[in-house]
This record gives sequence, C-alpha cells and structure tokens, in this order.
Amino acid sequence: MANLNKVMLIGNLTRDPELRVTPKGTAICTFSLAVNRKFKDESGGEREEVTYIDIEAWGKSGENISKYCTKGRPLFVEGRLRLDQWEDKTTKEKRSRMKVVCENFQFLGTGRADGAAPGAPSEGGSSSSAPSSENRYAAPAPRGPSAAKPAAPAQQENLDEDVPF
Repeated sequence: MANLNKVMLIGNLTRDPELRVTPKGTAICTFSLAVNRKFKDESGGEREEVTYIDIEAWGKSGENISKYCTKGRPLFVEGRLRLDQWEDKTTKEKRSRMKVVCENFQFLGTGRADGAAPGAPSEGGSSSSAPSSENRYAAPAPRGPSAAKPAAPAQQENLDEDVPF
C-alpha cells in the first residue's frame, strides 16, 4: 500500500527562529508559523481562523532560516509531519506533539518593505542559495528564453514588429 506524508504551508513566523547545534555539529532551527484561513460562518459573516504550526529545519536550511527570517516574515515551507512522544518527568504522563520537519522552503516578500530582516534575500530566494551582498534587494534575474541580452538601441524601435504573435 502506498504512503504519503507531505505538507505545504504558507504563513508568517510567530517568533524569531531559534538555532541550536547538535554535538556532531548539525544545525537545528525551530520556529512556528501562523497560517490563516478565512471563511464564512453560518450567519454569512466572514471569520478568520489561525492555526499555529511548530516547524523544525535541519542543516543548511535551518541556518538560512535562522539567519534571514524574523518574526512576522512570510515563508513557504514544504515538509513532512512527525509525531514527537515523551513522558512528562513531573507527572509521568505520556505526552505528544505533532510538528512539521522542513524539507524545502522559500522566502516570500521582498527587501525591507514588508518587515523582512536586513540582508534577507528577495522573493525567489530558496534554501539552496544565499544572497550575494551586492544584489540583496535587486529584482531576480530573468530566466528562460526571454533572458537573452537586450536588443541593440537600433533594434529596440522594431521590437513590436518582430513578435510572432
């Protein structure tokens, strides 16, 4: 039988991320996301429900989230659910908590205009790359066929005529 454990979330950090390091040197970043859901209640009025989700990011992803994210910053997180179980030392009761283990993430928002941390990557940043110090707030470079060099000044006047559609 097939199994699937996949979570995708977009929300805002509820507090600054906390970074710890294991004895072997692996980084673990813990933070919480607030995910909002808007809906209409029985009387037809709009309501909003907020769900708070604990998230754990390991390794380089955790380091980048800790370095560039602060409370209130929007973030896309992709990961899997994990159930932590333990026994309370004082009451001896069994306890459990569901959390998301981050496998991939993407920074949302741009620059400082939305309250992002200084030096944070602009929209399009991801867990695989950190921003260069000279282009932190620059627009992302265009990709694909349209990313070719701009036309020479003499050709720019006829650009509309060259479009095939």
